[in-house]
Amino acid sequence: MVRQAVRAALFTLMTFVAVLGASADAQVRHVAMTLTAESDRPAPGDAVAVAIRAVPQPGWHGYWLNPGDAGVATRATWTLPDGVQAAPLDYPAPGRLVIAGLMNHVYERPWTMLTTLTVPRGIAVGSALPVRVKLDYLVCTEAICVPETQELAMRLTVGDGAIDAGRRASFDAARQALPRPLGSAATWQVADGRFRLSVPYPRDAPLGTAWFYPARGGAIDYAAAQQVARDGERLVIETKAAATPEHGALTGVLTTGSGPGLALVAQAGAVPSAASAAAFDWGTALAAFGGALLGGLLLNVMPCVFPILSLKALALARSGGSEQHARIEALAYTAGVVLVCLALGGTLLALRAGGASAGWAFQLQDPRVVGVLLLLVMAIALNLAGLFELPTPRFAGRGGAAGAFMTGALAAFVATPCTGPFMGAALGAALVLPAAAALLVFAGLGLGIALPFLAIGFVPALRRRMPRPGAWMVRLRHILSVPMFATALALAWVLGRQAGVDGMTLGLAAVLLAALGLWWTGRRQAGGAMRAWVPAVVALVAAGGAVATVRPQAARPAAAALPGAEPFSEARLAALRAEGRPVFAYFTADWCLTCKVNEKAAIETVAVAKSFSRGKVAVLIGDWTDGDPVLGRFIARHDRAGVPLYLWYPPAARAPRILPQVLTPAMLTGLTKGS
Repeated sequence: MVRQAVRAALFTLMTFVAVLGASADAQVRHVAMTLTAESDRPAPGDAVAVAIRAVPQPGWHGYWLNPGDAGVATRATWTLPDGVQAAPLDYPAPGRLVIAGLMNHVYERPWTMLTTLTVPRGIAVGSALPVRVKLDYLVCTEAICVPETQELAMRLTVGDGAIDAGRRASFDAARQALPRPLGSAATWQVADGRFRLSVPYPRDAPLGTAWFYPARGGAIDYAAAQQVARDGERLVIETKAAATPEHGALTGVLTTGSGPGLALVAQAGAVPSAASAAAFDWGTALAAFGGALLGGLLLNVMPCVFPILSLKALALARSGGSEQHARIEALAYTAGVVLVCLALGGTLLALRAGGASAGWAFQLQDPRVVGVLLLLVMAIALNLAGLFELPTPRFAGRGGAAGAFMTGALAAFVATPCTGPFMGAALGAALVLPAAAALLVFAGLGLGIALPFLAIGFVPALRRRMPRPGAWMVRLRHILSVPMFATALALAWVLGRQAGVDGMTLGLAAVLLAALGLWWTGRRQAGGAMRAWVPAVVALVAAGGAVATVRPQAARPAAAALPGAEPFSEARLAALRAEGRPVFAYFTADWCLTCKVNEKAAIETVAVAKSFSRGKVAVLIGDWTDGDPVLGRFIARHDRAGVPLYLWYPPAARAPRILPQVLTPAMLTGLTKGS
């Protein structure tokens, strides 16, 4: 604390010296300020938005509402006509700048502060509204600071409230830069010199590099590192507390690595530490491991894995090798399966840690990966059908440890499109466990896939019970090609869903090209030609290149959770009300935990869907995830700063009924009874 006090004193002295140096030219302005109203003719009783746009010179920066360890926030002193009132300034989220160990909350690029002026109801149309504001602020480089003052003025006239389209677009852009109000209450606590903040946040919502900016001093040591941990449906931010702890409610902004951030209000309460939030939960981890093990075991009967396992097991049984040879192959196969599952699981965890909303088989979200998998599965199917023979991979031959490892890796990779019982819950649990426990679950999945072959390799009695080699094995191979062809068909369907008809056609053309190359190789093999594999390699390379050009089709609106639900617009709302239909309109966002809980627990239930269907209720959904300013203005007209907002429009009512922020199915089904 002494060191910080010394630094702050030096900063003040530096500022004082800069002021003396700047007094010779008081007209120099290092930040250009402009004052603009959204409407030059605000209507009586309306609130007109006003913007103060600040543009700093290169190398200079201004300060946020809470400037941090050093600096001064902008102070606005208004001179307004009688009855006109100005709201406090709203700021966009700041950036961080550390100078000499002091954390500054700054703007190094142009920023816009917004406020509203409320016009009295009884004022006459045509009345002049002169508006003046004096702005006192501090502007700095990394070496000097200069306090500046500007006086801005504009003249409004009371009128009809009309807004120019270009002006509206400019103000909408400024609104989108403001933090979104978080609909759920956060909690904060100081214990043992550590500040902890718990913020409700959906587990599937993207999260990049998070940082909390308190709106006033006395909460945290600004320059201290902030640790962020996910604990189910919340974030825990932990850092060093300020020397003099705060009391009561705490406001601030949480930035999440992208977007404008979230404005939140935190109440004092108990908050588990970030360390305990990330602690190993052995009970959950072991239960998830058992579920993954059983799920992986059941994957062996799926059409994407069973043919590979069957032929590899038969090959091992008929090889006549020693006990040691069988065990080596079994262990190599297991190693291939487990390592691929760990690699996929580790990549998945890394993506989620980076803010991506990914799940198991995440790689199948890329149509190029689906296309490669389609080529691979078709090649396996054609090999099983007898179209060609290749020494690698050797599903029915002696491959040794290397061949067994590659076969296991192939089996695990080909298994990713398939899901079986127990897998969903186990892998879902893995995504909320610490990384070490999650990797244990993914290893359990691989071990489950490898378990049958591992048992055959280590239990001689099982190998002795395998059928003796004969002509029937050729017929079995042909039969086992059928489920592989079915898997290829499913992958082609997935490719069509992701890349459209054109993408699926390109993928099928690549499959045809690869099949022709493999057929040619098979013919050359039958004739004993040298380098019989050349046509197959050329065709597969060309087919892979074609698949690499496939791109996802344009995103389509997600299917509504309630039958017949539509995106919200005021025009559609008016049309439905003109038809005399009851309307349920709700406003949500991906980062709003209360919204997601209400949707899963109440709105998206079967009982509500049936009740709304019987009552012919129209459902409109307003997605405010990206801060759509049109939705924002509609929400604000209902005296709400953000989401969730739930509106019920009975057929004959002039105004909507605003529902509570926490819903139940009974509350929603009861709406149709009273309409």
